Amino acid sequence: MTEPAAKPQTRIFIDADACPVKEEIYKVARRYGLHVYVVSNSFIMIPREPGVERVIVDAGPDIADDWIADECRKGDIVVTADIPLASRALEKLALVIGPKGSAFTADTIGMALASRAIGEHLRSTGEATKGPAPFQAADRSRFLQALDEAVHKARRLLA
Repeated sequence: MTEPAAKPQTRIFIDADACPVKEEIYKVARRYGLHVYVVSNSFIMIPREPGVERVIVDAGPDIADDWIADECRKGDIVVTADIPLASRALEKLALVIGPKGSAFTADTIGMALASRAIGEHLRSTGEATKGPAPFQAADRSRFLQALDEAVHKARRLLA
């Protein structure tokens, strides 16, 4: 008699090179017993504990993004500010949250991609554009709430 296959568990993937909320992710992952992949193209300190895994990929554009997009699956959570990566993760039915707590969804990713393309076009013509607003304490709080909500939603998806 064969054992029934284990149910897939939610995992968290961090696009880690410039992520300001890694400590918050570790805290939530500990609370729910989730595995975290900290993906970057350089060494990043991580907690020495089971369930948190450092993944160092080769240097180069989009290599960390490619790894995350290849590995994530339905019910996983991806934390990134990278809009093309968010789109790729959504295609795999992962839940995607930006570091400031905004959730990327199938309904919002098209507008985000279009806004990004417009910004790139303006910059390519020499137009000065402003970057993102500085990260603030309210962003950290909003992120924690969004991550907690994503964990519950992911568990419902995998139930």
